[in-house]
Formats: sequence, C-alpha cells, structure tokens
Amino acid sequence: MGKQEKLDQRIRNNPNNIKFKDVVQWLKDQGFVLDRTRGSHHLFLHPLTRRRLNFQPDKSGNAKPYQIKQALEAIDGE
Repeated sequence: MGKQEKLDQRIRNNPNNIKFKDVVQWLKDQGFVLDRTRGSHHLFLHPLTRRRLNFQPDKSGNAKPYQIKQALEAIDGE
C-alpha cells in the first residue's frame, strides 16, 4: 500500500485530528487544485466536475472534521 492509499484510508476511517497539510495533499491526490487562498480560506476546485470545496485550518493547525466529511461526500457522490 502506497502513501496515497494510506492517507486516504486514514482520513476515511477517522476525519478527526488530521493535519491541514495532509488534507491539502489528499485533495490534490483526488484531482482537486488550489484555486485561490484568501486569508485562512483555501478554495479547491476539481477541474472536471467544477466542484468547489472550502477549507481552513483550525487553531491547532488541523483540518476541520466537518469540512473533511463534506469533501468525502463530494468525492464519493460523484
């Protein structure tokens, strides 16, 4: 199992306490590109589906679990 698969499995099994940088890499692995950053908000765009996802880190530098869940719904629903 490669790094990408391990990261995907870790995020899917427990979306809590995932570092923001790991989520950014995971989204890129899923085909999303960073469209723009404004302040702490990072807007990702999938070039084929035109789906947009907004992420911002919490105070501890982790990704917010509800945003990861939204991303999983967007990825698995398409």
